[in-house]
Amino acid sequence: MKDRLLEAVRRANADYVDVRFEECDRTNVDFRRDHVEGVGSSRMTGGIVRACHKGGWGITTFDLLDDLDKSVAEACDGARLVGRGQTELGEVDGAADGVDITVEMTEDPRGVSLDEKIALVREYNDILLGHDNIESSDVGYLDAFRTITFASSRGVNFSEQRPGCAINMSATARDGKLLQRASDALRSRDDFGALRGKGELADIVGGRASSLLKAPPCPGGTSTVVLDAEMAGVFMHEAFGHLSEGDHIYEDKKLARLVHLGREVGPKELNVVDDGTIPGLPGTTAFDDEGTPPQKTYLIKDGVLVGYLHSLETAGKMQHRPTGNARAGQRGQTPQVRMTNTLIENGPKTREEVFAGIDRGIYACGMFGGNTQLEMFSFSAAYGYLIENGQVGELVRDVMLAGNVFETLHSIDAIGNDQRIPARGGSCGKGGQGVPVALGSPHIRIRDVVVGGR
Repeated sequence: MKDRLLEAVRRANADYVDVRFEECDRTNVDFRRDHVEGVGSSRMTGGIVRACHKGGWGITTFDLLDDLDKSVAEACDGARLVGRGQTELGEVDGAADGVDITVEMTEDPRGVSLDEKIALVREYNDILLGHDNIESSDVGYLDAFRTITFASSRGVNFSEQRPGCAINMSATARDGKLLQRASDALRSRDDFGALRGKGELADIVGGRASSLLKAPPCPGGTSTVVLDAEMAGVFMHEAFGHLSEGDHIYEDKKLARLVHLGREVGPKELNVVDDGTIPGLPGTTAFDDEGTPPQKTYLIKDGVLVGYLHSLETAGKMQHRPTGNARAGQRGQTPQVRMTNTLIENGPKTREEVFAGIDRGIYACGMFGGNTQLEMFSFSAAYGYLIENGQVGELVRDVMLAGNVFETLHSIDAIGNDQRIPARGGSCGKGGQGVPVALGSPHIRIRDVVVGGR
C-alpha cells in the first residue's frame, strides 16, 4: 500500500501533497450502574489527502483506495484555487523512508474473547458498586489496533501500527444533595494482561468517592499548595503546554508576545519537556502524522522559555525546525500541533523537603476539570488534603485553584525528585479531535495560590 500512496502523490500537481490512510479495528464494552450500556466491535478504513500550493491548502477525504487518485486531484485543485502566496513548510531531518513499524504484543486484545472483556469490566464495576453511598458507576473498556500508512510528495513514506487498550472507571457517591465523584484508568500499548487483576484500583476509586462525602470542603483563601504528579502534570499541560503550540502562537499575536523565547518564566530548577520518544507512553509514536520523527523538545529550560511545538507549516512560517508534533485524532482528520508526553523534570528536593516548613497549606491531588483563557486558569483537583506542620492531614473536597500561569510558575519554590507518570494517561482535545497523551511531574510546591473551596 505504501508504494500505491507514494505513486499517487508523486504525480500530483501542487507544491506539496500528502496522504494518510488508516485501518482500525475497535472493541468497546460499557457498563453503567448495574447493567451493560453498550458492546460493539467495528472495523473502519479511510484516508485524507492534503495539498498545499502557493500557501493555500486543499483537503479531501476518502473511504476506499479506489478513490485515491480522484481525491488527490480534488485536493490539488482546491489548493491551486485558493493559493495566493508562498508555500512555507519546514525541512525535516530523519523523515520516514519506506519503513514499516510493527509492535510486538505481549497479549494482543484481539485474541481475547468478548466474553472475557465483558467479565473483566463487570468485575471492576461490581467493586465500585460495593462501596457505601455509590449512586452510579461507569466502567468502559476500549481497544483499538490502528495501522497508519503515509506518503508525501517529498518522498516520505511509512506504515506504523498503533495499538492500545484501556479501562476507564468512575464512581459517583450521593448523600442527600451532595454528590462526589472519583475516577481512574488503566492503559497499555501492547498488553491486555496489564488490565487484569487490578481490582485494588477499582476499590480505591469507589472508596474515595464514598470518603469524599464525609470530607469537609477545602478552605478558601490564599495558600501554599503542593501539587501531586497528576495535578502538576495536568496544570503544565493545560495552562502552559497549549500556549507552546506553534499554530496558536503564529495566529495570536498577543500570545506570541506573552510566550516569546528567552522569557524567564520560573525558578532555575524548572525544566519542562514534551517528549514523544519515551517507549510505552500514550503519546509516543515512531512518526507524527506528517512523517516527522518525534523528539524531546524543551519548552522551559532552567526557568527560561526556550522552545515551541511545531508542524511542518508552523515551523516553516516561523523559521523553526519541525518537532514531530503534527498529530491527527483519527482517519479523515487533519493533523494539528499537539503535545505528546509533557513532563516536568525532577528537581533537587525530596518529597519530605517539599512538604517541610508548611505550617498550613493544601495538598491538591488528581484532576477533576478546569478552564484556561490565555494565561489565566482555574482547575479543580479530584481531591485534596490539609497540610499542617509539614504533614499531610485531613481529606478535603471541592479543591479549586485559580490564577495567572506565569505568576504561578514564578511562585514555585520547591520541585521534588520523585517524578511520576500516572498510568492512566489521558486524551487531549483540540479542534474537535482527541489524541492520547501522557503527563507527569514530581511534587511541586507553590506559594500564594488562590484556593477556592465551599
